[in-house]
Amino acid sequence: MGSRPPVFKNVPPPAGSKASSPYQRFIPREELGDFASWQPGSFGGAAGQSGPATPAAPATPPEPTPEDWAARVAAARQAGYQDGYRDGMAALENFKQSFAQQATAQIGALLEGFDEQFQQLDARVAAALADTAVLLARQVVRNELATQPALVARVAADAVAAVMLSARHIVVEVHPQDLPLVAEGAEEALAARGARLSANPVIERGGVLVQSDVGAVDARIAMRWAQAAAALGSSLPFEDTDA
Repeated sequence: MGSRPPVFKNVPPPAGSKASSPYQRFIPREELGDFASWQPGSFGGAAGQSGPATPAAPATPPEPTPEDWAARVAAARQAGYQDGYRDGMAALENFKQSFAQQATAQIGALLEGFDEQFQQLDARVAAALADTAVLLARQVVRNELATQPALVARVAADAVAAVMLSARHIVVEVHPQDLPLVAEGAEEALAARGARLSANPVIERGGVLVQSDVGAVDARIAMRWAQAAAALGSSLPFEDTDA
């Protein structure tokens, strides 16, 4: 059972004393109960003791449980996995960029090599085609000279017409076997320019050399052939050079 709180009684002031506030009164010692008077230096310690208080001992943390250790290991494992994944992805991206640069450089060099080889091949093909065309044309010309020797008369007429109109002392030199053919086939052209026809065994058949006082017109087979072959991009001579 609990005790009742003490009842404090108002004690009237002594006779002849000054009236005081109703909130001020004198408390007899017997009404103080367990209260004790304050002494200097008693803060932080037990009543009636002086000096600094003794600090309390720090609380000891509880030991981790197996569940705590398992949680810590799982957290460390997850953090390590994330760090490893991040570093691995960064390394993979660097490798991809480096590989792409190397592959691009290698493909570029390969394409340049292909382009150079194709250009060389095109040049060789063009040269081969030109030589083939020239060889074919040479064979045709030879056949024409053999089957139609009278064509030399047309060549002579064209060569005389190419001489300047102011030229004098015009001499048309042809192979001895072509002399009668030119004399008959180019008679009018020669007479119009007052040209004289002359045989020259040095000139091959089908060729014509026109001399005058202002210059010469070389219409020999070798010269005409070289000009035609050069237009086709070939330097093959009209005569075979194979021994």
